[in-house]
Amino acid sequence: MKSGKRAICAGPGNPPVLVDDTVCLDKTARDIIQGASFDNNLLCIGEKAVFVLYHIAEKFLAALSHHGAHGLNTSQLDRLTASTFSDSRDAGGCSHPVLNRAFVGLDASALAQSAGTTAAPGSTLLFAETDADHAFVVEEQMMPMLPIVRMPSVETGIAAALKAAHDYKHSTIIHSLNVNHMTTMARALDTTLFVKNGPCVAGLGRGGEGYLSYSIATTTGEGITTPRTFTRTRRCVMVDQLRIY
Repeated sequence: MKSGKRAICAGPGNPPVLVDDTVCLDKTARDIIQGASFDNNLLCIGEKAVFVLYHIAEKFLAALSHHGAHGLNTSQLDRLTASTFSDSRDAGGCSHPVLNRAFVGLDASALAQSAGTTAAPGSTLLFAETDADHAFVVEEQMMPMLPIVRMPSVETGIAAALKAAHDYKHSTIIHSLNVNHMTTMARALDTTLFVKNGPCVAGLGRGGEGYLSYSIATTTGEGITTPRTFTRTRRCVMVDQLRIY
């Protein structure tokens, strides 16, 4: 995929979510929990970080808790982060987080134990407030732990979402009733999937337009894959003999 040649594969996504102040926060919280907890957030289309406006952040966090997500405090977040990420240096000497693969796909209760707490029975998603440069925001983590970042405006939220998406052009989610906000975010991130006012899985036909598919090739142009994409098309030709007149 890095070569730019055509490819059929599941590429990295790290989809960001923007929440503005025009929506019903109860519905938004339910949708985000449904998407981010689906299959313990293993899907590359899953909500991986939420950017929410400052003045509605408290109500949004309360809505997440009300609908069953379990919030982590700062010390619990630090403990979980220390377990799930390590620091590595690239060829240029720059430090970046590396995911501990042993945590990929663990459920919320197992992650809560690693954070030094206990999630309520039936809780399928953890969440915690972070800054925009936190490891859980910049690294695609594939586990049901959602970082929440407060933003002063829609414009800064879109800019932060663009940075978190790493130009993968994979998937984006927005919760807004403002068409201008939707349009601006769609143009800025230019992703294959753009889900508006629903869980991420709505972009794959689960409660939204389209058909069910779990693999997306993004920057190479194929988009959402189908059974036909993975099938070798044969042509068997017989000439002159056994023709029917």
